[in-house]
Amino acid sequence: MNEVQQLPVVDDDDGQRLDRWLKKVLPGVPYALLQKMLRTGQVRVDGKRAKAETRLIAGQTVRVPPFDIKNGSKSGNHFIDEAGDLKFLESLVIYDDGDIMALNKPYGLPVQGGSGIRRHIDGLLELMTSKKGVKPRLVHRLDRDTSGILLVARSLKMAQAMGAMFSGRHIRKYYWAVTVPVPEVTDGTIRIALIKGDGPHKDMMVVDEVDGKKASTEFRVLDRAGRKAAFVAFWPRTGRTHQIRVHAASGLKCPLLGDEKYGGDLADFDDMDLSGRLHLHARRVIFPHPVTGKLIDITAPLPDDLRRTWKAFGFNANLKEDPFADIEL
Repeated sequence: MNEVQQLPVVDDDDGQRLDRWLKKVLPGVPYALLQKMLRTGQVRVDGKRAKAETRLIAGQTVRVPPFDIKNGSKSGNHFIDEAGDLKFLESLVIYDDGDIMALNKPYGLPVQGGSGIRRHIDGLLELMTSKKGVKPRLVHRLDRDTSGILLVARSLKMAQAMGAMFSGRHIRKYYWAVTVPVPEVTDGTIRIALIKGDGPHKDMMVVDEVDGKKASTEFRVLDRAGRKAAFVAFWPRTGRTHQIRVHAASGLKCPLLGDEKYGGDLADFDDMDLSGRLHLHARRVIFPHPVTGKLIDITAPLPDDLRRTWKAFGFNANLKEDPFADIEL
C-alpha cells in the first residue's frame, strides 16, 4: 500500500484493542509488520501516537502509513469472495432476529481461516457487513467436518453476551451422530479429561486425566440398527475440541461413523448407501435471549447426505423430542 490510510472506528468496534482491530481491518498485512508500525509510532489515533493495547473509541480515526509487503509475503489465507457467495451464505440462514443469527453450516466448510484455507464462514460474513460497518461475529466454532447450527452475533455487544452465556453453560447444544457399534449402555455421562496431542498426534485430542482439561458429555441412544450402529444424541456440557468424537471413541468405545481420526471405519458398510463423511450434526440449540430473556429454540435439519445414512439404517431423521429434557442445566 503506497498511500496513507485514514480508517474510521465504527460503533461496533468501540472498546477494541488497537492491534487486534488492525489485524481485523487489514487482514492481508502480516501481523509482524503491524507490530513494527505500532512499535515505531507510525500508527496514529486522532493524530496521536498509540500503543498496541490502546482501546479504541467509536468515531476516532486511525492513520496507517504507507507500507510495502515484499516478496509476495501477503498472507495466502486472506479471504477473497466469489460471485454468488452472498446468496450462498443467505441460503444457510435458518434463524435471524436482528441480534442473533443461526446458520446451518455444511460439511467440509471451515468456520475460520488458517494455513491454506481461503474459503470459510468468517470470511463470508464480511459480505453481511452493515452500512454502519458492523460485521456479524462468530459466537462459537464447529469442526470443518461437522455440519449443523452455527450461532452468529449481529454486534460486538451481542457476541460478548453470547460468549458469557457459553462460558456460564446456560445453553443446550444437542448433536446427532451415528456410532459404530451400539454402546453397551443406553444413556449416561462421559467424563474424560482431554489435551491436545503432540508428535504424530498433534492434530488430535488425547485422553489425559492428569494434565488434560475436564470434559463432560451427556449421551442418549435414540435408535439402533441391530448391534452394528446406533443413532445417538450428545450434549457436550463443556466445549473442548473434538470432545464428542473422543468421548464416543474412548468413553463409549464406539467411535462416530466416518471419523478418520478416531475410528469409525466406513469399510464395514460398503454394501450400504451411506454418506462418506463424519456422521456428526449440530442439531439443536436452546437458550434464553441475552436481551429479551425469550427462550430461543433452533433446529437444523439433517443435510441430504446424512438423511441417506439415516434412511439406510432405518433411523427417524425428523425426531422432535428433547432427549435431555429431564436433565437440568
